[in-house]
Amino acid sequence: MPSLKVALPGKGPKVYPLHKKITSIGLSEENDISLEDPLLADSHAHIHFDGRDFNVTSIDRNGDLSINGKRRKKHRLVHEDVMKIGSTELTFSLYDEAAATHNSEAAELTQRTEALNSYRKLYEFSERLLSNYDLSALLESLMDAVIDISNADKGFLILLEGNELRVKVARNVKRENLADALEQLSDSIVDKVVKTKRPIIVSDALHDQEFQNAMSVMNLKLSSVMCVPLLERGNLLGCIYVGNSQVARLFSERHLEALTIFAAQASLLLRNALLVNELKLDNKLLSEKLEQYRFGDIIGSCPAMQEVFRKVQKIATTDISVMITGETGTGKELIAREVHRRSQRAKGPFITINCGAIPENLLESELFGHVRGAFTGAVANKPGKFHAADGGTIFLDEIGEMPLNLQVKILRALQEKVVVRVGENRPESVDIRVLAATNRVLETEIKAGRFREDLYYRLNVVNVHLPPLRDRGEDVMVIAKYLLHRFAPEFGGTVKGFSPNAVIAIRKFGWPGNIRQLENHIKKACVLADRALLGPDDLGLTGDVLPAILPLADAKDKFQREYINQVLELNSGNRTKTARDLGVDPRTIFRHLEKEDGEEGELEPEA
Repeated sequence: MPSLKVALPGKGPKVYPLHKKITSIGLSEENDISLEDPLLADSHAHIHFDGRDFNVTSIDRNGDLSINGKRRKKHRLVHEDVMKIGSTELTFSLYDEAAATHNSEAAELTQRTEALNSYRKLYEFSERLLSNYDLSALLESLMDAVIDISNADKGFLILLEGNELRVKVARNVKRENLADALEQLSDSIVDKVVKTKRPIIVSDALHDQEFQNAMSVMNLKLSSVMCVPLLERGNLLGCIYVGNSQVARLFSERHLEALTIFAAQASLLLRNALLVNELKLDNKLLSEKLEQYRFGDIIGSCPAMQEVFRKVQKIATTDISVMITGETGTGKELIAREVHRRSQRAKGPFITINCGAIPENLLESELFGHVRGAFTGAVANKPGKFHAADGGTIFLDEIGEMPLNLQVKILRALQEKVVVRVGENRPESVDIRVLAATNRVLETEIKAGRFREDLYYRLNVVNVHLPPLRDRGEDVMVIAKYLLHRFAPEFGGTVKGFSPNAVIAIRKFGWPGNIRQLENHIKKACVLADRALLGPDDLGLTGDVLPAILPLADAKDKFQREYINQVLELNSGNRTKTARDLGVDPRTIFRHLEKEDGEEGELEPEA
C-alpha cells in the first residue's frame, strides 16, 4: 500500500498508509497525519489520490514545501520522493516492498472498479431522473443502487421534512420494500450523523466502544452499519443508512468512502428530484386554483376581482353600454370579450378599435366607413367598424383619446343606432352593443373640456373598474405561475418554476404596467434563462427596481400625505370639508398644504 515514512528523532521511523482519497498533513490533531513540528501550519498540505497518481499540494500560503530539495507548491509524487515540510522529512513509497507489487496493483484495481461501479450507478439514477418524474420509483431506484455499491443487505433513505426525520424508502438486497423500517434503524447512529453532518461507519456494532451500549444497537443486534449525510450546499437533506446482519460481510473504510462519494453526488440529483416533485404538486394545486378562480380567460381570487366577475355576470345578458376603467395592462379587453362571450350576441362579431392608435384624420373612416371619392385615396366604398360589428359588439378601447368632433358622431350612433359614411349623408342602421374602456379619469377630462359629458353618461351606464395588480394580493403569484407554464413550453425553455427569492421579488414589485408588464418579464425570462428555477435577475427584478423599505414612521407619514391629497381631490380642494371628513382639526390640513406647496406662514381658514 502507498505510504509516507516519517523519521522521528529518538523514536525511529513511523509509516502512515495512504488509503484515503485525500490525506491531510499539519500540526493540528484534526489532520490524518499530525506532526509535532512547530514550523508547520495547522493545515499545511494534503495528498490527493485521483485514481491514478498521488499529488501533494501546499495549503498554507506561507508554508514550506520542498520535494527532493526543490521548492514546490504542487507535485506529482513518484516512488521514493523525499518531501520536506517545516523541519520534517517524509519519504513517499508507492509499495510496501518489491514483493507486494502484485497485491498493491490488485488492490488499486479493486478500488478503481468499485469507483467506476459507483459512478455507473449514479449515472443510471440521473438517467432515470431525466426520463421519469415518479418520485417514489426514483427513490427506490436510488436505494437499490446504494445497497449494490455498499455490499449491504438493507438500506434506508431518511429525509428531513420540516424538523422531522422520516424514512422515505426501506429496501432489502432482494429489491423489496421493508414494512418494519423504523424497527430496524439505530436511532443513536442516525442522531449523530444528523448532528455532526459527518459519515459514520460501525464495522462491528456489537463491539464498538461508542455504540455497543446503545439500546437500539443491542436490541437490533447490529453487526455492521454505515450512515452518511445527504448535503446540498451545506444544508442537510437527510441521510442514507445501510446495514449488514452478517459478520462475514462487515463494512470497511473503502465501503464508506464509496458510499460517501456516491451520496455527495446523489444529493444534487435527489434535490432536483424532490424539486421536480414539488413543482409537480405545485402545478396540480395551481390547476385546481385556476379552475376555482378562472372566469373565462381571466384569473382572479381577490375580493375586488370576484366583485368584477359578479358584476360581469349580471350585465352580460343585458344590452346596456358598459364603461371598463383601470390602469393600463389590467385586462380591460379581456373583460370586454367576456361580457360579449356571455351575452346573447356571443355568436355575432366582436370588433375592437383602439381610438388612440389611429390618426385623427383616419379615425372617422375607420369607425363609420367611407364612399368612393370621399377623400384622396378613397378608391372604393368601404364599410367601417360599426358596420362590421352589426349583430354583435364593438369595443372602443382608449375612448378618452377620441377627438371631440368624433364624439358627437359616436353619441348619435349610440342614440339612434345609425351611422353615416364619410362622403355621404344617407344614414345606415346598425344593431350593435358598445363597450368602452379607458385608463383616464373621464370626470377630469370633462372638467377640462376634452370629453363630452353627454357621451360619458351614454357610455357609462354601468362602470366596471379593474384593480391594479399591486392591489390584488396573491393573484400576482397565481397569474405569474399560470403565465410561466403557458410560455415555457412555447419558447422551448427548461424553466420549471420560480426560486424563493423570485417569489419574494414578484410580490414586492409594484408592477406599474400590471399584467401586461408581468407577462413581458416572464416571456423574456423563459427565452433567456438557462436554469430550471427563475431568479430575480432573470426577471429583471433587481434591488434597484424594487421599492425601498421605509422606516415605519416614514411609511406612516407617506401614507398620510397621499391619503390627505386623495380626499382633497375628491372634495375639489375644499380644505374645511376635507378636515371634517377626516375628523381632524382644519389646521392639520393647512399645515399639510403648506408643506406640500413649500409656502411659508399659515394659511387663513376658509369661511
